[in-house]
Amino acid sequence: MLMLADKRRVAEFKKMQASAVKACDFLKVISNPNRLMLLCEIAVGERCVGDLEDSTGIRQPTLSQQLTVLRTKKMVKTRREGKQIYYSLASDVALSVMNVLYDHFCKK
Repeated sequence: MLMLADKRRVAEFKKMQASAVKACDFLKVISNPNRLMLLCEIAVGERCVGDLEDSTGIRQPTLSQQLTVLRTKKMVKTRREGKQIYYSLASDVALSVMNVLYDHFCKK
């Protein structure tokens, strides 16, 4: 029979497993260079599709596909103004990770 302390450890381990799955899913999304570049641009501030295409060099339909992945994974959100769609970060985790990546890989 499991003691109370053992049951707590098992419960904590199961929570860690669930968190590991979430973290791996997040890392898979940002491991794509196009999506990472899009997040870098969007982390600076809200961007419309045309601006993202110009600044990243990612062309349609790849741009739309990658933005759809980011939106589906709730890392970015959209706002429509007329015919323009604007993207902004929707995830505090994504912003935190982008800041760490910038500090370690982009800062001079």
